[in-house]
Amino acid sequence: MENKSPLSPHIQIYRWHISSLVSITHRITGIINIVVITLICLWASLLLLGESKYETINLLLNSSIGKFIILAITWSFSFQVLSEIRHLIMDFGYGFEIKTTKITGLIVIFGSLILTVVFYLIGKIFF
Repeated sequence: MENKSPLSPHIQIYRWHISSLVSITHRITGIINIVVITLICLWASLLLLGESKYETINLLLNSSIGKFIILAITWSFSFQVLSEIRHLIMDFGYGFEIKTTKITGLIVIFGSLILTVVFYLIGKIFF
């Protein structure tokens, strides 16, 4: 008799949880942030080649698309920081209860959105 049940959970039967979403998004934003930090360093190093090269990127960042990219990067860094704080707390052995992981996951998600809006408003006021 052949057993047709899966050996491990797969996408057809696995239910997503807040913790799964936060964990995967944490990994994705980590990769994005490494790329962004590298690009920021390259952008700053363009000053060595002359102000005209630097101004080209500066014009892009001042466009509507550039401002959206900056907002997305701000969200990515905010998410990463809050998720790292969540992981740090869990490293100390706290927050492993199902209800707590859901609450802290939601705090990371909505907190990163709130921080992005706060940074945007601060930028509008001072720049």
